[in-house]
Amino acid sequence: MKKHFMMMAAYNKWANQTLYDGAGVLTDEEFVRDTGAFFASMEGTLNHILIADLLWLHRFTGTGELPDSLEAVLYDDFDELRDAREGLDERIIEWVGGLSDADLMGRFTYVTATDLKTVSQRLAPAMANLFNHQTHHRGQAHMILSVLGETPPSLDLIYFQRTPGGHEFA
Repeated sequence: MKKHFMMMAAYNKWANQTLYDGAGVLTDEEFVRDTGAFFASMEGTLNHILIADLLWLHRFTGTGELPDSLEAVLYDDFDELRDAREGLDERIIEWVGGLSDADLMGRFTYVTATDLKTVSQRLAPAMANLFNHQTHHRGQAHMILSVLGETPPSLDLIYFQRTPGGHEFA
C-alpha cells in the first residue's frame, strides 16, 4: 500500500509541475479571468488545490499552515504560488515516505473545515481523498486552459509512469 501512495505523491508533483508549466503562459489578466469554473479562475483553482493540501496535511500531521477558507487566495502572484506548490509537493513526498504500513492502517481525528464536526477515520482512505481531490481540480484547471485558448497538457497517470521518474511505478 505504501508504494501506491509513494506513486501518487510523485505523480502529484509531476502533474502539478506539468500543469504549472501550461499555466505559466497565461497573461496576468488571463490568470485571474473568471472562466466559469468552480473557483472561477486559474488563480482561484490553483490556490484552492494548495489550500486543501495544506488543510489535509495539517490534519494528518498537526503541523504547517492552516488556511481559514477554502476560497482564499493565498498567493496572487503566479511565481509565488508555484514556489509554494513546489515546496508543498516536496513536503507531501517526504511525509508519505516516512509512513509505515501500520501508519497507513491507523486512524486519525480532525475537525472538518465547513461544519466543524469531529471525524475519526483511517489514514489510507483519507490519503486517497487527498490525491483524488487534487486530480479533480487539476481537471478544472485543464479546462480553464482550454477556455483561454491554450492547449492543456496531458496529465494522465500513465504519462507520468512513462517518464524516467515514473518508470519505477509502472
